[in-house]
Amino acid sequence: MTRALLLENPHTQADEVFAAHDIEVVRHAGALDEDELIQELKGFEILGIRSKTTVTKKVLNANPQLMSIGAFCIGTNQIDLDTASARGVAVFNAPYSNTRSVVELAIAEIIALTRRLTVRNSMLHRGIWDKSAHGSHEVRGRTLGIIGYGNIGTQLSVLAEAMGMHVVFYDIAERLALGNARRMTTLDELLEIADVVSLHVDGSPQNQAFFGRDEFAKMKPGSLFINLSRGFVTDIDALADHLKSGHLAGAAVDVFPTEPKQTGDAFESPLARMDNVILTPHVGGSTVEAQIDIGHFVAHKISDYIRSASTDMSVNIPNLTLTPSPSSRYRVALIHRNTPGVLALINQTFAEHGANIDGQILGTHGSTGYAITDISSELPVEAISAIDELEDTIRLRVLRRPNSH
Repeated sequence: MTRALLLENPHTQADEVFAAHDIEVVRHAGALDEDELIQELKGFEILGIRSKTTVTKKVLNANPQLMSIGAFCIGTNQIDLDTASARGVAVFNAPYSNTRSVVELAIAEIIALTRRLTVRNSMLHRGIWDKSAHGSHEVRGRTLGIIGYGNIGTQLSVLAEAMGMHVVFYDIAERLALGNARRMTTLDELLEIADVVSLHVDGSPQNQAFFGRDEFAKMKPGSLFINLSRGFVTDIDALADHLKSGHLAGAAVDVFPTEPKQTGDAFESPLARMDNVILTPHVGGSTVEAQIDIGHFVAHKISDYIRSASTDMSVNIPNLTLTPSPSSRYRVALIHRNTPGVLALINQTFAEHGANIDGQILGTHGSTGYAITDISSELPVEAISAIDELEDTIRLRVLRRPNSH
């Protein structure tokens, strides 16, 4: 039986999906470090993680039996995708499932910080009654600057505009402006006019330390800063300094450069105990609705890959789905190095051994190629052995069609 090791508590909806496909699930509540993961992963073909577990080259090389990794989150920068591809490990994530949850949190924080609710709340908890409008504003008419205009940034743009905000955005990629949003040609241009700056960039290496002391200094005096993207993109110490000086009026941070491995671990930050700062423990996408959707989506994609070799929505293996004909008896799935002539060699080998190809599809992604071949005749063992021994073969799987004879 195929086995899946799930870390960091993805929703139990994933277990139900896996069980329906005869995949056994074993859970571990927290994240694991490199050496722990190497040992725990022995005997598992599937690994499920969230954002805290790092899957390194060492982990992948030590577990050649691993077939697929599911990132039950948006990002996959915690996985060595190049090594995963080189070892024929298909990686799946949930790029859209928690978009709404992140956007709603951003909206809530924009309102709370603009109205200075955190400060008012903190003062009352200390027994101080301060009924004043000082520093409190409506969000209507204020300018939101969105940095990163992808799935989350665009949906935030639409909802913010519906509340009467002016929206400007900056993105290094060419993006279509939605509604009345305006594209800024430079980051500095956005920082100069935005009353609220909200980061929604991805986990690409080039975004390391993307927003630092210089960027905070260029923000509009009295503006607000929100980061719900990645912890390593922001200089937390610089943010703390600009809040303490009064240059920034408030901030909301959900992600941090270093985060505890599991619930209950100690947390420290220079932003702690500031009345005008909202701190949340990386829960931007952590709503029941989002986690159910993520658990269902990722588990289904992995199950489809295990059962039918479909790589639809894989982030590192060419996305292929081949509908079998009624006469198909076997499916041969070959992950290989992307070199010329591989498909010709496969077909020549099948022809030489009398196998009848019923359907076939090939795709490439960078240095990786993927071919699915359906066979309607009996499958020659010699042909499979020959293909498995090809110099460019990375991983070969043979699936028997259900009810085939």
